[in-house]
Amino acid sequence: MSTEPIHFIGAGPGSPDLLTLRGRDLIASADLVLYAGSLVPEGVLVHAREGADIRDSAPMALDEIMDIMETAFSAGQRVARVHSGDPSLYGAVAEQARRLRTAGIPYDITPGVSAYTAAAATLGVELTLPTVSQSIILTRVAGQATDMPEHETLENFAETRSTLALHLSIRYLRDIQRRLIPYYGGDCPCVVAYRVGWPDEQFIHGTLTTIRDQVRAAKITRTAIIFVGPVLGEAEFPDSALYDADYEHILRHRNLSKI
Repeated sequence: MSTEPIHFIGAGPGSPDLLTLRGRDLIASADLVLYAGSLVPEGVLVHAREGADIRDSAPMALDEIMDIMETAFSAGQRVARVHSGDPSLYGAVAEQARRLRTAGIPYDITPGVSAYTAAAATLGVELTLPTVSQSIILTRVAGQATDMPEHETLENFAETRSTLALHLSIRYLRDIQRRLIPYYGGDCPCVVAYRVGWPDEQFIHGTLTTIRDQVRAAKITRTAIIFVGPVLGEAEFPDSALYDADYEHILRHRNLSKI
């Protein structure tokens, strides 16, 4: 039996060089690398050692995935379970962790760069602007897979006029427009980020009114995030107080006698 926990590793959104150093080292030391092949780039796997057992979990169901990990752990092998993005967000990690806890098998989680932060970096925007939006809501709409809790509706989120990052929702743009325009307005900036971090990444800039037609023209139907909010446009906002010369904090005092 292994003395190490099973390591869940966030591989980032697409660019192999966004993998953390910790994630790289855990993959390099693993005997078994079980990765989500539909979303994890092959460039991440170059860190695996020669002779490691590398398996693509994309065609597997949960029972098979768990059996492979538990068998490897029982045989004393080091296991790296590699997911795309960050495991804390739509990672399907929770059910695997629950089964490991039931089996008495330890695990740990190494965070990864999420697609929404990588998209914001490429766009060159800050998603929280003073007086415009100080909150980011990461959510999705109900689709064919998992239902949304009844209190987590787009309308409830839209009432805050916070920055929205909608995952797993690109097929439902008509419904999203209908539900968000009454709160944000039809001219609210909207950006669809497709395959963030991959060689074919694409960013479509529009408004809540125009974005559906633009996305249809680009024939994008999956692997995209929808951003909505005034922070994506030329919003007027004051400078942050953090670097204001008149703003005092513990590391910067105008009156040194107060120290």
